[in-house]
Amino acid sequence: MTAKTTEQPSQSIITAGVKPIASATSGFTFNHTMLRVKDPVKALEFYTGILGMTLLCVKKFPEMGFDLYFLAKLTDEERDNLPKGDDLAIFAFRQRGILELTHNYGTETQSDFSYHDGNREPQGFGHICFSVPDLKAAVAWFDENNVTFKKRPEDGKMKSIAFIKDVDGYWIEIVEADLMS
Repeated sequence: MTAKTTEQPSQSIITAGVKPIASATSGFTFNHTMLRVKDPVKALEFYTGILGMTLLCVKKFPEMGFDLYFLAKLTDEERDNLPKGDDLAIFAFRQRGILELTHNYGTETQSDFSYHDGNREPQGFGHICFSVPDLKAAVAWFDENNVTFKKRPEDGKMKSIAFIKDVDGYWIEIVEADLMS
């Protein structure tokens, strides 16, 4: 079973909450989503090694007890042409779809510590999503690397998606765009 056909929203939905795009928002860019992580080494290993993201920059705030790690999914060409030094941070904050991992000092040493993934009560945040060129190949890669699945494509009614979990238990939806029609 694939996703239902996407339809244009009815006029009543549009007038119920969707506003015209204001010219004052021209140039606004949705830059990043932040996830708190228990252990930055393990989280970076997962996001760079399993999902192929590139660490763009690290912002350290020792006086406040936390560090920020900014990652992006780049092409080989983009990775080969990244700016250097301080320009890399400026570059990171001009991008779309950045993932910020926030590490609060000390959590990595607390054996019983974990963050709420947003999918337990009370629900809130749900997941991030990666689009892959081949869902079956991605599932095989995740299996090969012992990634935990929340939902495999063959489970449930939605056969065109999978959900994996990162090392902190956050859900990551995995989709193949061609299967989403």
